[in-house]
Amino acid sequence: MSEAQQEQTKAHHVKWSSGSAFLMASIGAAVGLGNLWRFPYITGENGGGAFVLIYIAFVIIIGIPLIMAELALGRAGKMSAIGTMTIMVRQGHSPFWKIIGWLSILVPLMGLTYYSVVAGWSLDYIVKALMGSFSGIDATGSKAMFQSLLDSWPQLTLWHSVYMVSVIVIVSMGVKAGLESTVKIMMPALFIILAILSVYAMITGDGSRAFAFLFSPDFSKITPQAVLMAFGQALFSLAIGVGALITYGAYLPDNVSLPKAAAVIAIADTLVALLAGFTIFPIVFEYHLAPAEGPGLIFTTLPVAFGQMPGGQVFGVLFFLLLAFAAFTSSLAMLEPAIAWFEDKGKSRVLTSWATGTGAWAVGLIMLLSFNVLSNVKPLSFIGPLAGKNLFGIMDFVVANVMLPINALMLALFTGWAMSRKLVSEQIDYPLGSRGFLLWQTTMRYIAPVAISVVVYMMIFGDPVVQIIGLIKKLFG
Repeated sequence: MSEAQQEQTKAHHVKWSSGSAFLMASIGAAVGLGNLWRFPYITGENGGGAFVLIYIAFVIIIGIPLIMAELALGRAGKMSAIGTMTIMVRQGHSPFWKIIGWLSILVPLMGLTYYSVVAGWSLDYIVKALMGSFSGIDATGSKAMFQSLLDSWPQLTLWHSVYMVSVIVIVSMGVKAGLESTVKIMMPALFIILAILSVYAMITGDGSRAFAFLFSPDFSKITPQAVLMAFGQALFSLAIGVGALITYGAYLPDNVSLPKAAAVIAIADTLVALLAGFTIFPIVFEYHLAPAEGPGLIFTTLPVAFGQMPGGQVFGVLFFLLLAFAAFTSSLAMLEPAIAWFEDKGKSRVLTSWATGTGAWAVGLIMLLSFNVLSNVKPLSFIGPLAGKNLFGIMDFVVANVMLPINALMLALFTGWAMSRKLVSEQIDYPLGSRGFLLWQTTMRYIAPVAISVVVYMMIFGDPVVQIIGLIKKLFG
């Protein structure tokens, strides 16, 4: 693509109508199942308050600078992630860095294939709550209900299809008519519903114990694995390395302050995660449920409480509606990077939205079959971290624990070391040599790469301390 064509493509991309519209879209990209589904159960598994403090520290120290880096890269290029990195390469950088562009499209698209399956569960549970299916249910019945859903591939296919068609329709409508109009409705609704649910749960449930669990740290419960999980959750929850922020940054007006925008996105995302804790843990403790239940906390444990608590039917409907809203705004951001790339190439947004979305839907069918027809298919069991995982589990591990942090690592290295310091300074609104710029640069050059490298290593190979101790025992045992 020539420079003239690049300029024409940049002009072709629609801008956000306002800074507030951009912030709502970016917060929507970050806020998702990671906040409402994943954060509560991993907090429960890792000791509560101490884990929360470590998580918040990672968000502030590494998360906000990385958000700034992604937005700066997107706004500097004003094209899709691949288009932006192509421009950077033509400015004298190594072609190697194009990997950031490709990962920023592949990671969200691959993530969407299984993310939409989990989002489909929330749609099914909205209907179940409306029908009063949780009334009088016990733990055994709740687990049987969820397992019945997983066993039924036609039911999973229905909800997966409804969800994906909705995502495709909105993305095909464009940035302003589709993405922006949707987040302007869904994001305020999400915060209102979450605020109502958290207040109600704290009043009717065991609010004092929930507050103590979340904010009274017991550092004796913190392990290297818990620290690893806290950092991984920060990356996952903030949508760092997913490519959405580069893409949304390309639509960003030049007068928006990136440090302020990054701080607002991180604060809003963390607030949603904490409010989710205030919504879930009072119920868990009031009804003597297990906070360390794991991934099934929402779908197998909470329905038991909804069936017993005052106003449980309404509460259940609102909760799973909230889950669907959060997943939907993130899903829009997962499909958009690929569509922005096609728009760079002059392709029709409507046609490419349907073609790309249908491809993600088709792969999603394989993901949902992993819970029933293909449940015994575990093709990579000879690889340690993937041993025993079905196709859904393999895709989740590869995307969330390998590809996403690797892309975040590449982003930190490129913006910290390779990208023009003058260009970065102009984008992040910190003058060269200022304290703010030096802190940001130090994080990108040293702190983030080391932290992410440790996360990737431990995710793939396990805790090195445990490995060393095991080796010593073998040698001298």
